[in-house]
Amino acid sequence: MEKCYVLFGSNMGDKSALFEQACTHINIRCGQVVCVSSAYESEPWGFEAEEWFLNRVIVVETELEPERLLSELLEIEKELGRVRHPEQSGYSSRTADLDILYYADRIINTATLTVPHPRLHLRRFALAPLCEVAPDFIHPIFHKTQEELLQQCTDDGIVRQMKNE
Repeated sequence: MEKCYVLFGSNMGDKSALFEQACTHINIRCGQVVCVSSAYESEPWGFEAEEWFLNRVIVVETELEPERLLSELLEIEKELGRVRHPEQSGYSSRTADLDILYYADRIINTATLTVPHPRLHLRRFALAPLCEVAPDFIHPIFHKTQEELLQQCTDDGIVRQMKNE
Protein backbone atom coordinates (compact mmCIF):
# COMPACT_ATOMS: atom_id res chain seq x y z
CA MET A 1 0.00 0.00 0.00
CA GLU A 2 1.18 3.48 -0.86
CA LYS A 3 -0.03 6.68 0.77
CA CYS A 4 -1.11 9.31 -1.74
CA TYR A 5 -2.24 12.88 -1.30
CA VAL A 6 -4.96 14.03 -3.68
CA LEU A 7 -6.31 17.57 -3.95
CA PHE A 8 -10.04 17.97 -4.60
CA GLY A 9 -11.23 21.25 -6.04
CA SER A 10 -14.63 22.44 -7.25
CA ASN A 11 -16.25 25.77 -8.04
CA MET A 12 -19.45 24.55 -9.72
CA GLY A 13 -22.59 22.89 -8.43
CA ASP A 14 -23.04 21.47 -4.93
CA LYS A 15 -19.36 21.44 -4.05
CA SER A 16 -19.75 19.63 -0.73
CA ALA A 17 -21.89 16.89 -2.26
CA LEU A 18 -19.42 16.52 -5.13
CA PHE A 19 -16.61 16.11 -2.59
CA GLU A 20 -18.54 13.36 -0.78
CA GLN A 21 -19.23 11.62 -4.09
CA ALA A 22 -15.56 11.86 -5.05
CA CYS A 23 -14.53 10.22 -1.74
CA THR A 24 -17.07 7.44 -2.25
CA HIS A 25 -15.76 6.74 -5.77
CA ILE A 26 -12.15 6.84 -4.55
CA ASN A 27 -12.95 4.36 -1.76
CA ILE A 28 -14.56 1.97 -4.22
CA ARG A 29 -12.08 2.26 -7.11
CA CYS A 30 -8.75 3.55 -5.87
CA GLY A 31 -8.10 2.52 -2.29
CA GLN A 32 -9.05 3.52 1.20
CA VAL A 33 -9.59 7.17 2.11
CA VAL A 34 -7.81 7.32 5.48
CA CYS A 35 -7.98 11.06 6.16
CA VAL A 36 -9.43 14.25 4.72
CA SER A 37 -8.59 17.84 5.50
CA SER A 38 -11.04 20.49 6.47
CA ALA A 39 -12.70 22.38 3.65
CA TYR A 40 -11.00 25.53 2.41
CA GLU A 41 -12.51 28.28 0.31
CA SER A 42 -10.20 29.91 -2.20
CA GLU A 43 -10.45 32.42 -4.96
CA PRO A 44 -9.85 31.09 -8.48
CA TRP A 45 -6.16 30.70 -9.32
CA GLY A 46 -4.96 31.57 -12.80
CA PHE A 47 -8.34 32.70 -14.20
CA GLU A 48 -11.39 34.82 -13.41
CA ALA A 49 -14.62 33.27 -12.12
CA GLU A 50 -17.46 34.42 -9.89
CA GLU A 51 -17.65 31.20 -7.86
CA TRP A 52 -14.83 30.47 -5.44
CA PHE A 53 -13.38 27.00 -4.98
CA LEU A 54 -13.88 24.44 -2.29
CA ASN A 55 -10.56 22.62 -1.77
CA ARG A 56 -9.77 19.60 0.39
CA VAL A 57 -6.89 17.14 0.55
CA ILE A 58 -7.78 13.45 0.54
CA VAL A 59 -5.24 10.95 1.91
CA VAL A 60 -5.60 7.62 0.12
CA GLU A 61 -3.87 4.30 0.75
CA THR A 62 -3.75 2.52 -2.59
CA GLU A 63 -2.32 -0.51 -4.33
CA LEU A 64 -2.82 1.12 -7.74
CA GLU A 65 0.25 2.16 -9.65
CA PRO A 66 0.49 5.95 -10.25
CA GLU A 67 -0.69 5.95 -13.88
CA ARG A 68 -3.64 3.72 -13.00
CA LEU A 69 -4.56 5.97 -10.06
CA LEU A 70 -4.46 8.98 -12.37
CA SER A 71 -6.68 7.18 -14.88
CA GLU A 72 -9.26 6.37 -12.18
CA LEU A 73 -9.23 9.93 -10.83
CA LEU A 74 -9.78 11.37 -14.32
CA GLU A 75 -12.69 8.98 -14.84
CA ILE A 76 -14.18 10.03 -11.48
CA GLU A 77 -13.90 13.69 -12.50
CA LYS A 78 -15.80 12.92 -15.69
CA GLU A 79 -18.50 11.02 -13.79
CA LEU A 80 -18.90 14.04 -11.50
CA GLY A 81 -19.60 16.27 -14.49
CA ARG A 82 -16.18 17.61 -15.41
CA VAL A 83 -15.90 18.51 -19.06
CA ARG A 84 -12.44 19.15 -20.47
CA HIS A 85 -12.10 21.27 -23.58
CA PRO A 86 -8.79 20.34 -25.26
CA GLU A 87 -9.00 23.37 -27.55
CA GLN A 88 -9.20 25.71 -24.56
CA SER A 89 -5.93 26.83 -23.04
CA GLY A 90 -5.63 27.81 -19.40
CA TYR A 91 -7.85 27.12 -16.42
CA SER A 92 -11.64 27.18 -16.21
CA SER A 93 -14.45 26.50 -13.76
CA ARG A 94 -15.11 22.84 -13.00
CA THR A 95 -17.34 20.53 -10.99
CA ALA A 96 -14.44 18.36 -9.86
CA ASP A 97 -10.69 18.45 -10.12
CA LEU A 98 -8.63 15.64 -8.57
CA ASP A 99 -4.87 16.21 -8.64
CA ILE A 100 -2.25 13.82 -7.32
CA LEU A 101 -0.02 16.01 -5.15
CA TYR A 102 2.21 13.20 -3.88
CA TYR A 103 2.40 9.47 -4.49
CA ALA A 104 4.29 8.39 -1.36
CA ASP A 105 7.74 9.91 -1.75
CA ARG A 106 8.11 8.94 -5.40
CA ILE A 107 9.34 11.28 -8.11
CA ILE A 108 7.48 10.56 -11.35
CA ASN A 109 7.92 12.23 -14.74
CA THR A 110 6.00 10.67 -17.59
CA ALA A 111 4.15 12.08 -20.58
CA THR A 112 0.90 12.07 -18.58
CA LEU A 113 1.91 12.41 -14.94
CA THR A 114 4.33 14.53 -12.91
CA VAL A 115 4.60 13.86 -9.18
CA PRO A 116 5.10 15.69 -6.92
CA HIS A 117 2.63 18.07 -8.52
CA PRO A 118 4.87 20.57 -10.36
CA ARG A 119 3.03 23.69 -9.14
CA LEU A 120 2.21 22.55 -5.61
CA HIS A 121 4.74 24.88 -3.96
CA LEU A 122 3.15 27.85 -5.80
CA ARG A 123 -0.42 27.23 -4.64
CA ARG A 124 -1.57 28.29 -1.19
CA PHE A 125 -4.98 26.63 -1.81
CA ALA A 126 -3.24 23.23 -2.05
CA LEU A 127 -0.63 23.75 0.66
CA ALA A 128 -3.05 24.95 3.36
CA PRO A 129 -5.18 21.78 3.47
CA LEU A 130 -2.09 19.63 2.88
CA CYS A 131 -0.43 21.15 5.95
CA GLU A 132 -3.43 20.09 8.00
CA VAL A 133 -3.05 16.38 7.13
CA ALA A 134 0.72 16.09 6.51
CA PRO A 135 2.59 19.14 7.85
CA ASP A 136 5.89 17.29 8.26
CA PHE A 137 5.81 15.34 4.98
CA ILE A 138 9.06 16.08 3.12
CA HIS A 139 8.84 17.18 -0.51
CA PRO A 140 11.12 14.66 -2.29
CA ILE A 141 12.63 17.28 -4.61
CA PHE A 142 12.79 20.44 -2.48
CA HIS A 143 13.53 18.53 0.76
CA LYS A 144 11.22 20.82 2.73
CA THR A 145 8.17 20.08 4.86
CA GLN A 146 4.74 21.20 3.75
CA GLU A 147 4.78 23.78 6.54
CA GLU A 148 8.04 25.21 5.18
CA LEU A 149 6.64 25.28 1.64
CA LEU A 150 3.53 27.11 2.87
CA GLN A 151 5.61 29.66 4.80
CA GLN A 152 7.69 30.33 1.68
CA CYS A 153 4.77 30.35 -0.77
CA THR A 154 4.47 33.67 -2.59
CA ASP A 155 0.86 33.05 -3.71
CA ASP A 156 -1.18 35.90 -2.22
CA GLY A 157 -4.56 34.42 -3.15
CA ILE A 158 -7.19 34.31 -0.42
CA VAL A 159 -7.55 30.88 1.19
CA ARG A 160 -9.68 30.46 4.29
CA GLN A 161 -10.70 27.44 6.28
CA MET A 162 -14.45 26.89 6.24
CA LYS A 163 -16.00 26.32 9.64
CA ASN A 164 -19.08 24.25 8.80
CA GLU A 165 -17.70 21.72 6.35
